[in-house]
Amino acid sequence: MSQSKIKLNATEEVQEFVNAASRCDFDIDVYYNRFLIDAKSILGVLSLDLTRELTVDCHGESREFDRTLKKFAVA
Repeated sequence: MSQSKIKLNATEEVQEFVNAASRCDFDIDVYYNRFLIDAKSILGVLSLDLTRELTVDCHGESREFDRTLKKFAVA
């Protein structure tokens, strides 16, 4: 399992993130505080407070998804 911190600022970024997550055949969770959401659910991700830094837990590996995570990574 790998963990990353990301920031999504616009609806288009959420859509790109969810589309990339949906192409993975393993579970991906997004959370902050006590709110845990399936990264493959666009409504779930949109329901999060996008002004916050989000934590992503990947339960598998994908080079394509890693590129998406790097794009939205928090420095």
